[in-house]
Amino acid sequence: MRSKLKKALEWSADKLSGIAADIGRQNKAVEARSKFVDLAPTDQADKSGVYSDALEYALSRHKVSNIALTGPYGSGKTSIIQTFLKKTDRRALHISLAAFLPEAGSQIEKVSRQEIERSILQQMLYGEDADKLPLSRFKRIRSPGLSATFVSLFVTIGLIALWHVLSQTSAVVEGSFFIPFALENWRNLASFALATAFLWASIHHLYVASFGLSLKSISLKDVELRPASDDLESILNRHLDEIIYFFQSTVHDLVIIEDLDRFDNAEIFVTLREINSLVNENAGVKRRVRFLYDMFANTDRTKFFEFIIPVIPIINTSNSIDMVLQQGERLKIDERLDRQFLREVSRHLDDLRLIQNIFNEYAIYSANIESDEDNLLNANKLLAILIYKNVYPRDFERLHRSEGNLADLLGSKAKLVAQGEAAKRNEITKHETLLEFGERLVASDLRQLRQIYAMELIEMLPANTISVNVGNAGMVSLAGLPEHDQFESVISSENVAVRSINHSQQVNISGLQDRVDPDNTYEERKSAIEAKAHDTRNDTMRRIRTLRAEIASLRTSRFEDLLRSNADRLDELFSPFGENGALARYLILEGHLDDTYYQYTSLFHSGRLSPDDNRFLIQIRAFTTPEPDFPIDNPNEVAAAMRDDDFRQSYVLNVTLVDCLLADPARYAGQIAKLLEFLSANFGGAEEFLDVYYASGTGVPSLLDALAERWNGFVPAVISSGRNISHVTRIVSSLSENRLGELAVRFDELPGFVTDNLPKILAEVPELDPTRLESLAVEVEDLASIESHQVVLRHMFGRGFFKLSFENLAYAYEKMLGEKDVEGLRTRNYTTLRAVHDKNLSARVERDFSVYLGKVLLELKDNAEESPDAQLAIIDRDDVDEEAVERFLTYQTTFIPTLEDVP
Repeated sequence: MRSKLKKALEWSADKLSGIAADIGRQNKAVEARSKFVDLAPTDQADKSGVYSDALEYALSRHKVSNIALTGPYGSGKTSIIQTFLKKTDRRALHISLAAFLPEAGSQIEKVSRQEIERSILQQMLYGEDADKLPLSRFKRIRSPGLSATFVSLFVTIGLIALWHVLSQTSAVVEGSFFIPFALENWRNLASFALATAFLWASIHHLYVASFGLSLKSISLKDVELRPASDDLESILNRHLDEIIYFFQSTVHDLVIIEDLDRFDNAEIFVTLREINSLVNENAGVKRRVRFLYDMFANTDRTKFFEFIIPVIPIINTSNSIDMVLQQGERLKIDERLDRQFLREVSRHLDDLRLIQNIFNEYAIYSANIESDEDNLLNANKLLAILIYKNVYPRDFERLHRSEGNLADLLGSKAKLVAQGEAAKRNEITKHETLLEFGERLVASDLRQLRQIYAMELIEMLPANTISVNVGNAGMVSLAGLPEHDQFESVISSENVAVRSINHSQQVNISGLQDRVDPDNTYEERKSAIEAKAHDTRNDTMRRIRTLRAEIASLRTSRFEDLLRSNADRLDELFSPFGENGALARYLILEGHLDDTYYQYTSLFHSGRLSPDDNRFLIQIRAFTTPEPDFPIDNPNEVAAAMRDDDFRQSYVLNVTLVDCLLADPARYAGQIAKLLEFLSANFGGAEEFLDVYYASGTGVPSLLDALAERWNGFVPAVISSGRNISHVTRIVSSLSENRLGELAVRFDELPGFVTDNLPKILAEVPELDPTRLESLAVEVEDLASIESHQVVLRHMFGRGFFKLSFENLAYAYEKMLGEKDVEGLRTRNYTTLRAVHDKNLSARVERDFSVYLGKVLLELKDNAEESPDAQLAIIDRDDVDEEAVERFLTYQTTFIPTLEDVP
């Protein structure tokens, strides 16, 4: 009893599980219907019924036998036919030649006329039940039904009966076989009747079968006989009797022929029209048979048809956006897709079935690819690759093997990068040549400027003058005057001592500069030349810096940007796509289709190496060092795949890889140590990498800080390098102020180098924070040289970090403080500066007054008009050398009115 109950419960559980499974399948089916749409023609296409009315009218006209339904591909012709057939009771025969339609890239001419006609004939005859065409010569395999059982039984009984009759042939001949002709002799009578019926049935079957028998060939070794009709070109004409027999034996009154005109063979239309006429004229066909052609609009074939129905497309490039949005809304992804992208790409899609299939595939691809939560899918890029897959199916299939037009185009990235780098390096070379030429030009311009003033001076001197007094240097010949160091002080004086052949004299030259240029002084013209050269140099340096940064970023730039930068070559690059290349061109140039396509064409697994990652590892395993900016997509996985020794070699010098190491110092401590070891041992060979890394790396501060901390020879190696400006610029701009201060203490040459090359460093990083220079205790040699960097200039001036020289004081006095008494700086410098009352300037002079006294006041030979107060202030100082003060006083021409305040 217990076992029976157990079986009953198990049976109930099985039934309930089956019901649950059925419910689950139904739910999945409902869900699938929301995700997918079928591409089959619909029978709900003709909502207004106008096409059905036109077809009904054509089929009701006695003289109309050949009807054309014309419209472009995808206009819905098949759906209109399906809708019409649903409304009518006509028996239609469908013949489709879609199997012969070529894929993209193949040629229609490869399909012969005989192949097309054979397909038409086979679809006509083999589409009908064999029992309805028993006399057809086209035999086919029949599946035995219930009647076959009775037939086989009849044959068996018939054979037995025939054997029984034949075994008693003599009795049959004598007539005794039939005696008595009564019920008790039923065996003999029944066997004779069955044998006779069986024999008649066999003979009748063979006779009927002979109607479909035809002689095709007789071969006797090398002798072969064939009927003459076998060589006819048209298969339809050859089997015309089969076609007429078909319509005699069936009830079809409408033959629908699809896709026939795509083969551009007018002879087939002529043949089918003739066949239609013969069928309708045959006495055995008791109805009107009409042919309906589903075809493109073509006015050259209107003579073949008695009625033509045009189909207006339901979709074209102007309204395809609505169909695309409808599909996106169906899949609930319309918010993830860029509306502008959909609007633009829809102009290339004018086939509803194509659009539906694209979104069907989108549902499948996204469901599989997005199953990994770590993968952030770009819906626009996925849709783009699926559009490409459907519009260029053959090229997409070849893409998996890195072949085809798209693969070739994407593979040209390295070549485009190399060409771009070469062009930019050529431009850098030109700018560097211009810099060198500009320096020579400035020197030439200054020399010419001196010569102009020298000539004007000579014109103002007596005719027999042979030399001019230039102060402490004594007399200088007229020919050597323009090149003399004291030339500028000579032309700035009011009087000059000259020597002639017979005597010496003083000559007044106070109007010299006004005679040369009444609007600008010599100093102003000199400053203009130097400023122009300085600005030009800065502009050129900035351009060189920009070009170097562009070179460093070329390999990491997006593919579409590379293509756009080669606009003159776009036609050449996209020519393999042919006339249908507009869509590919749009998808690629807009960045929707690029070299990341592989992420959307295969399942993503966390940690998977990209093709670029794999190429990087293949190269280093072949002992080839890739370029520093070689693209790496998954640096963590690449680092894991590398050997420990690889980090002590040049293979580690990759921008993305080094960024990855420096971003996680705890995880990659050992690899970073090996990297620093390699850099310190091969600094000269690694400078090309460092140039690229400075421009595009994200861990520059970390790398330089680690080198400065762990390598004692870092700063000396940098300063002695041929790229010292670039290295020092990055050190100053990237390291912390504490680290800079530490380096300034350890290496005296670093602040000195920065001081000597400050204009060049600022040209590399115009936005440099001036407090970093303060950390290095840098003093500006020439304030005018950093005039274009006002933030740095004013900070260094305000903090007093500039060297005390007449040029710096004059620049600060005139340009920064806006004072005009430049002549006063030459004749009464200290007095003039005291009158300004600028705390920054006064603080700088006071901080190093002994330097100011020796380097400025005593060097100015015309500084002889200091005021008594200024002289007393200098005399009263305790931090200056008495001999220097005495020298200063001997130059002064202004008397101190009283000795009361003199120490």
